[in-house]
Amino acid sequence: QVQLVESGGGLVQAGDSLTLSCAASGLALSVYTMGWFRQAPGKDREFVSAEDWNDGKTYYADSVKGRFTISRDSAKNTVYLQMDSLVPTDTAVYYCAASKIITATRDSLYHYWGQGTQVTVSA
Repeated sequence: QVQLVESGGGLVQAGDSLTLSCAASGLALSVYTMGWFRQAPGKDREFVSAEDWNDGKTYYADSVKGRFTISRDSAKNTVYLQMDSLVPTDTAVYYCAASKIITATRDSLYHYWGQGTQVTVSA
């Protein structure tokens, strides 16, 4: 049974940093494209970042480029999202997801999802 479990969310102030973790079981992250998505209240889920499994190429939404960094530790079967210079519009539930497809920046391309972790950024 595949499980993705996010952790690391919380309440922070604007300008602070947070690191989200996504621990996987039942699959090997080394052969999955891993992505992060977020959903703010009243809004659709949106792409945040992804990392291809085959060559480590990374992708970022324009809104987070230069502030967020995705990485993975295959030995720990865990993917991370380092979030710096947080702003109130980053407030959302953050989800990690796994896909067998490279260059996957749409949520419809992901097969497995975590339950999400709340990130709240106060002004």
